[in-house]
Amino acid sequence: MTNVVVISGSPSPNSKTARIGDMVVDQLRASGIDAVGLRLRELSPEALLRADTSEASMADAIQMVSEASGIVIATPVFKASFSGLLKAFLDVLPQFGLAGKVVLPLATGGSLAHVLALDYGLRPVLQSMMPEHIAPSFFILEKWVVTAPEFRLEDEAMSSLRQAVTRFETALPRYTMAALADVEA
Repeated sequence: MTNVVVISGSPSPNSKTARIGDMVVDQLRASGIDAVGLRLRELSPEALLRADTSEASMADAIQMVSEASGIVIATPVFKASFSGLLKAFLDVLPQFGLAGKVVLPLATGGSLAHVLALDYGLRPVLQSMMPEHIAPSFFILEKWVVTAPEFRLEDEAMSSLRQAVTRFETALPRYTMAALADVEA
């Protein structure tokens, strides 16, 4: 069975980005994909900053990523870049820690000017980790997020997110089978 880890790189305890990641987990599960969320803010900060991969929460997170077929990376955009928390985590993964995986980068931000952080900031870092495929990036403006009376995305944004996740789902078997064929060859 295909499994996906949805990584939230937000340091905020009330993170919109993490809640959107939860929506992605729900959609993937509804499609029969074994999906789990990984909130980086819940890892040991000391272990993360020391790159102590033997610490229990770090070892578990690294193993989750290692065993996944697909990775969704959800990050807020701060100061025109993805979160430092996400960067610290990516730095502790092995050099080719995304090899054979399909990756969907998604971000939230306050301005359309932040869209470039995905393709000019995050994508090169991900590409250096040798994923089999990086799906088209997806960006959600914070003004499209409705927090009351209950958390949701505006209809058009929700529809677009669903489409992005569906494209990612479609890419999973195609690219993971290609990666397996390369290994067996």
